[in-house]
Amino acid sequence: MNRALGYPAQRRWRGAQALRRVRRHGQLLLFLLPALLYFAVFHLYPLYGLQLAFKDYRVTEGIWGSPWVGLAHFERLFNSYSFPALVRNTALLSLYQLLFFPLPVIAALALHEVRSGALKRAAQTVLLAPHFISVVVLVGMLSSFLHPTTGVVNHLLRLLGGAPVAFMTDPGWFRTVWVLSGEWQGLGWGAIIYLAALASVDPQLHEAAVIDGASRLQRVWHINLPSLVPTLVLLLLLQLGGTMSVGFEKVYLMQNPLNLEVSEVLQTYVYKAGLLGAQIGFGTAVGLFNAVVNLALLLGFNGLARRVAGVGLW
Repeated sequence: MNRALGYPAQRRWRGAQALRRVRRHGQLLLFLLPALLYFAVFHLYPLYGLQLAFKDYRVTEGIWGSPWVGLAHFERLFNSYSFPALVRNTALLSLYQLLFFPLPVIAALALHEVRSGALKRAAQTVLLAPHFISVVVLVGMLSSFLHPTTGVVNHLLRLLGGAPVAFMTDPGWFRTVWVLSGEWQGLGWGAIIYLAALASVDPQLHEAAVIDGASRLQRVWHINLPSLVPTLVLLLLLQLGGTMSVGFEKVYLMQNPLNLEVSEVLQTYVYKAGLLGAQIGFGTAVGLFNAVVNLALLLGFNGLARRVAGVGLW
């Protein structure tokens, strides 16, 4: 029928078909409305503000009336003496975080092998509870536990004959404390995702392996672990795509003048330059640079994953 119609007629016919499908599934499509509104309001609409990265923003003239300055803000960023330190600090925090990427997989495999239901639920609760602690409370706990004179950790160090350590002000400890506290808080949540993937493994594979004499460790290695590869690759891609985004709140809350040389990252710099320094255009340029680098990393690693593992985000 399509071949018998001309091109305009085909377009009208396809449009009518699409309209009929929308009417048929209208009630189901309504479920998408909140998500579409959320992305439209909070993710698409603010994109028009990216033009500030190329403008000398003046409050009295507004976004559209402010004069264009081309790439001046980017040239200032790249020529800034703090630019190498910002990129290094941001990248190192992300790379150190990536080193602990296998931990949720190991936790999920271990929890999956626990046969006692009560013990399994208790372990999941203990691992998951830190995820619901707010960042402000978490940093408060770190400041209390790691205090050089009254903190529990330094009390233990003194009992063992060691000297107290100023974990929160020593630049050499900032990355370690930031990464380890983040892993402690996110380990349970990450393990839940892999546990959901393990629940989809066909039990007949394990039954056949048991009949063939496979040990428990062999079944974990040859059945459970390969089944996690697609999920692992997807989550790793998402994390690699956000390499230059380490988050703002926790870094800013843990930041102080003594550890500033290693704790100043692009996100905190955007806040200080754009809002505290009232340099809206320059702050937008820093944020846009960060987003472009993340997008390039995501595209690159997604293409690499599709070639190597045959799995990708698209």
